[in-house]
Amino acid sequence: MMLSAFCNAVFAQENTVIKLVHKVGNQPLQLFTEVYTNQWNEPFTVNRFRYYIADLTIEYANGKKSYTYQKPYHLVMEDDTTTKALLLNKSLYKITSIRFLLGIDSVKNTSGVQTDDLDPMKGMFWTWNTGYIYAKLEGQSDSSKAPAHYFSYHVGGYKHVENAAREIILPVTINTSSAIKEIVIEADILKWFYGENDIKIQQEPICHQPGKLALKLADNYKNMFLITEVK
Repeated sequence: MMLSAFCNAVFAQENTVIKLVHKVGNQPLQLFTEVYTNQWNEPFTVNRFRYYIADLTIEYANGKKSYTYQKPYHLVMEDDTTTKALLLNKSLYKITSIRFLLGIDSVKNTSGVQTDDLDPMKGMFWTWNTGYIYAKLEGQSDSSKAPAHYFSYHVGGYKHVENAAREIILPVTINTSSAIKEIVIEADILKWFYGENDIKIQQEPICHQPGKLALKLADNYKNMFLITEVK
């Protein structure tokens, strides 16, 4: 029994880990305490940051693909560090990209009561008609005209004209022949506010339903991810 446990531990250590690091520009994300400034000179603090990663896929130099994470749906939460490290079920070699869906596919949105990371008790579910919240960013800003100067972006929508799920493709430029122990992916919250669309807290402090604003936010934040380290 002890030998089996030891072997399992060694095997786990050899598997590649994907670490998710959340930042605001060049600054590390700190909930509640740190005041940041977006591209529109709007000060803000962040109280909550969450998002779903689904169908994590690895692409290899030989053209093959594989699903290497044990859960098809994973909820990343800034306030829970354990959710920001994804232990894959194998060691990676000579990979060219990492792909995943930022959001939940339409089938799961309409499949009834879910469990694990899809449990509605996680606070990432609206109703059976509107489905899951794919990404959530909440905080406060003096620029917000909402009560208590809060801003709250809950992005989701699975119906055809409201589909806010986005495929993320991250190229891996370092292709080492040795096993990859760790891949660091950074997510920059500032990307929520600009890119394909200008989002100003003063003008649009709240998004709590599928629709045009949710799609604009999704089109922006799909570009927030960047692989910063492979080792």
